[in-house]
Amino acid sequence: MSLLMLQPREVGAAEFKATCLELMDQVQRLGIEIIVTKHRRPVARLAPIAERSSGFCGALSGMLLQQHDLVQPAGDTWEADEPNLT
Repeated sequence: MSLLMLQPREVGAAEFKATCLELMDQVQRLGIEIIVTKHRRPVARLAPIAERSSGFCGALSGMLLQQHDLVQPAGDTWEADEPNLT
């Protein structure tokens, strides 16, 4: 799905009833949202369902923002035997 959010399309109840399956296909294929109106007042929303992760493994894939070398020293110097209290 793109980052650009489209304005929801408004459809009257009679048109929704006549073209329900076609509208559901559009929502799935295009990722758009449809607002169903009755007497020009919104009464329902038809929106795509976000895909679920297939499981635990890989569920956080793509969530890492910055990657560092975990093996290289951090560059800070410290002494392991340094007393904590002076």
